[in-house]
Amino acid sequence: MSHQHNSRFDLASLPVPVIQAPMAGGPSTPRLAAAVSEAGGLGFLAAGYKTAHAMRAEIETARGLTGRPFGVNLFVPQAPFSTPDALRAYADALAPDAERFGVRLGDPRHDDDDWDNKVHVLLELAPAVVSFTFDLPENTVIGALQERGSAVVATVTSRAEALQALDAGVDALCVQGPEAGGHRGTFDPAADETQPLHTLLAGLADLPVPLIAAGGIATAADVRAALALGAIAVQAGTAFLRADEAGTKAAHRAALSSGSFTATAVTRSFSGRNARGLTNEFMRLHDAEAPYGYPEIHHMTTPLRAAAAAAGDPNWLNLWAGTGFRHAVDGPAAAILAALTP
Repeated sequence: MSHQHNSRFDLASLPVPVIQAPMAGGPSTPRLAAAVSEAGGLGFLAAGYKTAHAMRAEIETARGLTGRPFGVNLFVPQAPFSTPDALRAYADALAPDAERFGVRLGDPRHDDDDWDNKVHVLLELAPAVVSFTFDLPENTVIGALQERGSAVVATVTSRAEALQALDAGVDALCVQGPEAGGHRGTFDPAADETQPLHTLLAGLADLPVPLIAAGGIATAADVRAALALGAIAVQAGTAFLRADEAGTKAAHRAALSSGSFTATAVTRSFSGRNARGLTNEFMRLHDAEAPYGYPEIHHMTTPLRAAAAAAGDPNWLNLWAGTGFRHAVDGPAAAILAALTP
């Protein structure tokens, strides 16, 4: 069933083929999205961990700052993946950290991140692009958004996921390599997709759908390489973490440039789902014992991370970053976008 109508936003029409990745947890602000869109790229809001009400406010704020198109990203909820025993054991392991910061661990609850209400708001406000991460929404949701004029993008990390997304009728695929900072978009929370971005892209070049390349893209040369492999645009997140308009926590911002954090690794210790960040003490301590269990573990560690952020202690904070983090610079988003322009 084809939903191709010409009224939907065409990614090929971007003056600069660079999308600012949605970064949940603070970095993606309406100011950042608007600044990137104003400068010719595609800005993105991150709706993960927010209520539908907060997401609506951000969309309205961004629309007040730019008349240009921007996108909104949602985390697709999934069935619980963890066991009560595993969660209890991990809470016990984190108890000394909580004590050290004088906080209580959060309630490891399973929720759907206000999913239905968010979908209603997106159908009402119809942003230019809506992207999904962690899974595919129902086909009816995809079709309804497209009828409202939103282009729908699915985040995929393998050929199997790409084919599933294609069957669901999405307008484009965000092809995420393991080099990407933040959460892995794998449909299976425990999947360890290790195919590098370039291999993954080359293997999807035959698909009749626009591809957006994501993962470790930090320089204009990285952008050119991805476009040469058939991507219509790239998605860069870490490159914008130090932007003036980003809402990145001070301790996270400082860690990116401090020189004391020298590598990234994939961890599930903070959220119960694989995500790439700067290797720090929390990861070294808890990586081996952390179970899968998103969003339960995300909720469990939230008070601990908030306390670490308030104390300016980057070692107990999720310092999400991709493999190209050393190229991230301070400055206005427009200047960062200009430096990425191929």
